[in-house]
Amino acid sequence: MLNWIWLTFFICAFLSGLGQYFFNGDKEVFTHLVTSMFDMSKLSFDIALGLVGILSFWMGMLKVAEQAGLVEQLAKLLAPLFRRLMPDVPAGHPALGHISMNLAANMMGLDNAATPIGLKAMQSLQEINAEKDTASNPQILFLVLNTSSVTIFPITILMYRAQLGSNDPAAVFLPILLATSASTLLGLLMVVWVQGLKIFDRVVAVYFTGMGLFLFILISYLSRLPPEQLSQTSSFIANTLLFSIIILFIVVATIRKINVYESFIDGAKEGFSVAISILPYLLAMLVAIGVLRASGMLDYLLSGIRWLLEGINVDTAFVDALPTALMQPLSGSGARAMMIETINTHGVDSFPAQVAATIQGSTETTFYVIAVYFGAVGIKRIRHAATCGLFADIVGITTAILVSYWFFM
Repeated sequence: MLNWIWLTFFICAFLSGLGQYFFNGDKEVFTHLVTSMFDMSKLSFDIALGLVGILSFWMGMLKVAEQAGLVEQLAKLLAPLFRRLMPDVPAGHPALGHISMNLAANMMGLDNAATPIGLKAMQSLQEINAEKDTASNPQILFLVLNTSSVTIFPITILMYRAQLGSNDPAAVFLPILLATSASTLLGLLMVVWVQGLKIFDRVVAVYFTGMGLFLFILISYLSRLPPEQLSQTSSFIANTLLFSIIILFIVVATIRKINVYESFIDGAKEGFSVAISILPYLLAMLVAIGVLRASGMLDYLLSGIRWLLEGINVDTAFVDALPTALMQPLSGSGARAMMIETINTHGVDSFPAQVAATIQGSTETTFYVIAVYFGAVGIKRIRHAATCGLFADIVGITTAILVSYWFFM
């Protein structure tokens, strides 16, 4: 799919360039296209190079948390919930532990650890799947939880904002938390409804009540703040929480007699290779998006959407962030590149850039997750997985836009 998206961007840019030349008399259009290619190539390298230090630091801290057993503890906290949400999985089956570990790693922002654990979880679920080419109920629920992507620690987005010069990279922390919580909660409830799961259980009620109560308290507190204090308070909470989490990692690791410094160095080494590995993907998508904008095609698309929304009296300040939303279900690297392009065009602390960053953190890439997780175990019939996953995407993206208006307008 990503192959066709990439090719479509270049072909549309070429056709739009021809239209600009023949119908609008723009004789410089192809000069702009080639210049954009060079500019985006340089921007890709600058971003990847700048990410080395930031990514290495966070990979180091997350390695400390992993070796201190914090991810394992979070997994144990989640295990009772999944025993009830997946009644088809036998009690004590290894899949429940793998699922809990995968979601715990996702919550902590450990993408590199989450994917292999997630594949192991899907393989474990496949072992008890009666129809090997058809997704089982537990497999679909697990996949939707991955694509709704509840993230407590959106490291990657904060890193990109810092690298691109934001005055307050963590300003989007609480908006992302609210958006990803909404997508996960409603995505889960959608699966529960479709599968006819019985969630009227004391343990399930405790988990749902806990999550709902946390969100209610947070929203109630923030809603009482004057608009001029909302962003400032959000920034204070986010930065205080992030630094407190770092201290928690270090203190727990020290108590458990982990060599914090060596663990950090081991993780930081991984961060360097991860930052370098990002470059080809970032380069491919940023160049394609750059020529699409330089050709005028992206502006035409956004102008059309803006015109439709103005016709029904809807504010259109968020429209410039929509390319990230449109790409999000299809390609994670494409959506990330769209976010960076929006930041590069409008400014990292502009409203469209803040909306794009919040959208990027609200959900995962549905079709990528389906392809990777189901493809790994030979699933051909995905049943209601895509429908529920896209529902979670829509909830997350819609919430991200609404929350961004609340925090940043």
